Amino acid sequence: MTKQFSLAHLTVLGCTPPEMAYLAARAGYDFISLRPIYMGLPGEPNYALAENKQMMRETKAALAETGVKLLDIELARICADVDPKKYVPAMEAAAELGGRHVLSSIWTNDRNLYMERFIELCELAKPFGLTIELEYVPIASVTNLAGTLDVLRTANQENAGLMIDIHHFHRAGDKAEDLDAVPREWFRFLHLCDAPAEIPTSKEEMTKILREARLYIGEGGIDIASIVNRIPEIPYSIELPHDKRAQELGYEEHARRCLQTAKTYLEAYAFHMCY
Repeated sequence: MTKQFSLAHLTVLGCTPPEMAYLAARAGYDFISLRPIYMGLPGEPNYALAENKQMMRETKAALAETGVKLLDIELARICADVDPKKYVPAMEAAAELGGRHVLSSIWTNDRNLYMERFIELCELAKPFGLTIELEYVPIASVTNLAGTLDVLRTANQENAGLMIDIHHFHRAGDKAEDLDAVPREWFRFLHLCDAPAEIPTSKEEMTKILREARLYIGEGGIDIASIVNRIPEIPYSIELPHDKRAQELGYEEHARRCLQTAKTYLEAYAFHMCY
């Protein structure tokens, strides 16, 4: 099977969705992974396609012209102060653009609350034919594989799945062999990147690396092959923000090198134990 790759928005965050589609096509990607849910983080552009009709039209045209497809949208955070229904317009936009998945993560320690809201999020996504892919993040509330599997098993939603981010998997100290117990149908795509082997002890340093200093695949110290070889053949979304390189090389060349290093590494080391 030919490996498929998506360009994650965080890798080229300064590009608007239509610009990103054209850039991804030129660089050789099959998909893009967009951030049309505005979270109001410092320095984050607002790409809320549901509100910006002109940008929505331009994005749809760019996808049609290039043949690049929309893989997923993000980030539908589960928070104490955010009603999941606020994500419905972004889901509608994703469905209109042919998207498949919605990425989610949990940012509240109230288990009853996050279980209730995660189930609601899955239910809201069903009419649009979208799946909800739960990602754990080391700086969030659900921070490892065990906690994420607990949510998925308890929620028991047919359109819910597990999204492994290579950086987060390594930082959580999870073991590749633990992936063997995960139902195969829960894997729909993953986030690919590399990072230094040494795990930061401070949240500040952890956050800095995951948001602006991840490394090209094979350049860092994560045993990426041990992870991907226990996961079925699924699309790889390259989420590899590196602010300095993006500034020096430009977004397009940075995205191209992300893809080239990923292909080189996977051709050498990925053989997939799963089927």
